[in-house]
Amino acid sequence: MSFPAVRSALSPTGRSFMLTYLLAAGTANVLWEIAQLPLYTIWKSATKGELAFAVVHCTIGDLMILAATLMLALLLVGDAAWPRRGFARVAMAATALGAAFTIFSEWRNIEVLENWAYAAAMPRLPLLDTGLSPFLQWVLIPPFVLFALRRLRFRPGPG
Repeated sequence: MSFPAVRSALSPTGRSFMLTYLLAAGTANVLWEIAQLPLYTIWKSATKGELAFAVVHCTIGDLMILAATLMLALLLVGDAAWPRRGFARVAMAATALGAAFTIFSEWRNIEVLENWAYAAAMPRLPLLDTGLSPFLQWVLIPPFVLFALRRLRFRPGPG
């Protein structure tokens, strides 16, 4: 079985694009993780060291999710000429996969494992009861960064 989109992603151009994506989206995610800390109970119960560990831990997880969802999107809907062709399809699939994983992960870690808890200030998605902040993190950051990088990296030339 051949996966031309993955081969394209692993080409020098694709690799450079993906590494830049992970760096830019990872930076945005670390800032988001810090900003949303007050929406979790850890904000009031943890030491500064524990908060720092939580941010680092969550950011490493975010990087893993960013890489995995982009690669899975490439496998599912990618084009052999990605990132020059089939870009929107891959970006939408990666975003949907990230959002779906977030809904599952928030439910599992809050309801099943009780690894963390929302503070009263956390707005929730109706029906799902997932925190709005982590959900928005995954429907805003990946597509914004992907499309911004594509625009910067693959601008049409003059003439």
